[in-house]
Amino acid sequence: MRILQVGKFYPVVGGVEKVMYDLMTGLSAEGVRCDMMCAALEGSTRVEKVNENAVLILCRTLFKMASTMISPAMIFQLRRRCRSYDILHIHHPDPMAALALRLSGYRGQVVLHWHSDILKQQFLLRFFKPLQNWLIHRADRIVGTTKYYLEKSPFLAGASDKFVPLHIGIDPVIPEEADVDAVRNRYPGRKIVFSLGRLVEYKGFSYLVDAAEFLPDDYLVLIGGTGPLEEELKSRIVSRGLQDKVMLLGRVADEDLPAYYGASSVFVLSSIQKTEAFGIVQIEAMSCGTPVVATKIPGSGVSKVNADGISGINVDTRDARGIASAIMSIAGDRNRQRIYSQGALERFSRFFTKERMISNCLGIYNSLINSDNNARRVTED
Repeated sequence: MRILQVGKFYPVVGGVEKVMYDLMTGLSAEGVRCDMMCAALEGSTRVEKVNENAVLILCRTLFKMASTMISPAMIFQLRRRCRSYDILHIHHPDPMAALALRLSGYRGQVVLHWHSDILKQQFLLRFFKPLQNWLIHRADRIVGTTKYYLEKSPFLAGASDKFVPLHIGIDPVIPEEADVDAVRNRYPGRKIVFSLGRLVEYKGFSYLVDAAEFLPDDYLVLIGGTGPLEEELKSRIVSRGLQDKVMLLGRVADEDLPAYYGASSVFVLSSIQKTEAFGIVQIEAMSCGTPVVATKIPGSGVSKVNADGISGINVDTRDARGIASAIMSIAGDRNRQRIYSQGALERFSRFFTKERMISNCLGIYNSLINSDNNARRVTED
């Protein structure tokens, strides 16, 4: 079996690229030939060896437009190499990958990985939609981070017979006890509420800030991340007199994140728009045994990742009082917090490990290969 992951860019910056890279390294470690083709953020077209069963095919980028890397080299490289693979795994949204597939002449099996709908670039979607429709029709399987997200996508109506859920899986985040103690000692006597993400509108951090007004004084909300709304959030904190209850941490280094997850009584995902399709930070928190408060975003899989009443509590979007109530319900009762903590750990282990993602993805590939072989036998008979 030979697989090619196609889409996005390298080095890894966001969630889609991380999923691609983890699939490549995980499958190749299992002895499956799995390469990855993507746009290079810098440098010329080149091939870099990852291990004995995987290479990175990096395609020169001319420029970036509307969050898409414009890389004609990807078209030429895919057309040149595609016939060496049994399955092309196309990651969406990435118009460049879709165009490369359309012009490649490839006749083999295609897996379309639908990470999210295109929501922001509505003007450009008008031009891309015919190609997107072709891609949906061309795909043999359409996989998504949750089946719910696939079912609620207006673009995928009529393609439900191709749907297969493929949860994102990660290595567990394991905090060191000394580091956790150091964070807690920094804020003595406080129940820590942690959140993490880019400071942009769809993350809903303004509602988390407002929620702090309804929390007792022994609660402290820590928000990690940077972004264009940083100054606006600072002003909001000051105008509401919440300087002692909400802190913006700025960028938290990767090596420091486990300590913050581990020191927290609750992790909050306050996002308000379907742009948040899954919320990897949720499963990072769960892997530490930290209960989650998440929002019920219409059409998103976020509230399907966090099991209400098991790994945490799901609340309505844009509901500061509801967020505060859920936080206090968990952190204000040690026994309930312990039960949610155990539920978070068990849910992570059952559904969201990297090993399970790799195993499930391999199962999807095998089903395609087997169905193709069976179809060939019927034709030959």
